[in-house]
Amino acid sequence: PRLVAAQYGTTIGLPWMFATVVGLAAVSLLLLSRIDPADIDHDMARGGDGAANQADAGTPAQTAGALQAFHGLLPAFRDLIRQRPVAVFLACAVMFHFANAAMVPLVTQMLARALAARKAIMLTSGYMVASQLVFVVVAALAGKLAGRLGRKPLFLFAFGALCVRGLLYSVCTSPAALIAVQCMDGLGAGVFGVVATLIIADLTKGTGRFNAAQGAVATAVGVGALLSNSVAGFLAHHAGTTTAFLLLAAVAAAGFLLFAMAMPETLDRTQPQDASGGAEDQRCA
Repeated sequence: PRLVAAQYGTTIGLPWMFATVVGLAAVSLLLLSRIDPADIDHDMARGGDGAANQADAGTPAQTAGALQAFHGLLPAFRDLIRQRPVAVFLACAVMFHFANAAMVPLVTQMLARALAARKAIMLTSGYMVASQLVFVVVAALAGKLAGRLGRKPLFLFAFGALCVRGLLYSVCTSPAALIAVQCMDGLGAGVFGVVATLIIADLTKGTGRFNAAQGAVATAVGVGALLSNSVAGFLAHHAGTTTAFLLLAAVAAAGFLLFAMAMPETLDRTQPQDASGGAEDQRCA
């Protein structure tokens, strides 16, 4: 999709890049509409154990209206935030995406200044595809290693890779070097995408709070991305991109230290692990 969008942008105009996104979103909605609601086990999807959640939250058939469902989520979020490991992990998620989100826009801006606009668009799509290929490989490996090494070492690796990436960006100026460093994006993102879900499943196992925790992490990711683009963009404009990249690397280093010192290992080694790194009874959660 990225290469198709880039081709549209360079041949028939930049607005067609956004038309590609709209078309893909429409196809996604069509596919989602084909899912039979009766095939969904809501209790299992919430990470619940059945009986323990009957008094806690109703199924969609028991929930009278969206407003009541929303009010029912508030206690879930309060309970999650009060758990120290969850609060630490949410803070780390904010810091990870604070350090990560602004890097691609800044690199794209640097390429646009160094190259012609059309060439910059194609190169941007190319390095995004390359980083996604790295993402696929790293995500597959992370899924296998998470059950052997634990979640914590892998997540620390993701923070470390992000910090190194920011430092390299601060000293790289040539387009070739920038594109090569961007491939490292798949290292941190690949680990985060897999291990974050496993950590959430570990922390909420049997509580029925899995989806609520997923929503909390998604919110943390959004907050981190907002701060990243706002702060790094301001710094890049007033102090230069080198300063912005150094700040992002420093945030990644701070996240590394916070996770190392305050976040416990969540892997339950007493449970048999499947190939994806989770306990066998969590496969469908």
